[in-house]
Amino acid sequence: MSLEQLKAFLTKAKGNTSLQEKLKAAKSPEDVVGIAKEHGHEFTADKINQLSEEELEGVAGGGGEETGPHSL
Repeated sequence: MSLEQLKAFLTKAKGNTSLQEKLKAAKSPEDVVGIAKEHGHEFTADKINQLSEEELEGVAGGGGEETGPHSL
């Protein structure tokens, strides 16, 4: 239930497009916690709020500045 578990899960998700799709479909932080449990990571929904938006977008396919929706 630690922030380290959440970060480890997000690192795993960065290299797994199937997992990224599941995360994109998640409707709530609780859904994300459930998906993480399926993959062997345990943390609480409040830990998600402790991460920056950039960290979360990087995993969910938000891309960086070069590939984001506002790039030219």
